[in-house]
Amino acid sequence: MKVISTKDAPAAIGPYSQAIVAGKMLFLSGQIPIIPDTGEIAQGDITVQTEQVMKNIGAVLKEAGADFTNAVKTTCFLADMSDFAAFNGVYEKYFTGKPARSCVAVKQLPKSALVEVEVTAVLD
Repeated sequence: MKVISTKDAPAAIGPYSQAIVAGKMLFLSGQIPIIPDTGEIAQGDITVQTEQVMKNIGAVLKEAGADFTNAVKTTCFLADMSDFAAFNGVYEKYFTGKPARSCVAVKQLPKSALVEVEVTAVLD
């Protein structure tokens, strides 16, 4: 296994890695809308926060030599399911390959974020 880490995405806020490569599989930990330079949550609605999550995911994917087209499965967590349509509007701009996905509402996310997304990808 190989640990993936980049300063262009938020540092782990617990005992985990940004991502792990195992064979040809890449497993990204859930990303919340933390701005890497400040360590603060992006302020704004679900679209603002989802855009930051996608920037963070993109940075980790890039560090691993991948991009959004390598994604095979995502798991999406929303603090409020009424944000589903707005979340999808941002999500579909990035995950154009339409990977398999689960999307659920949760009671609360770390740092009171509105969204968290984790990704499983395959490396070429």
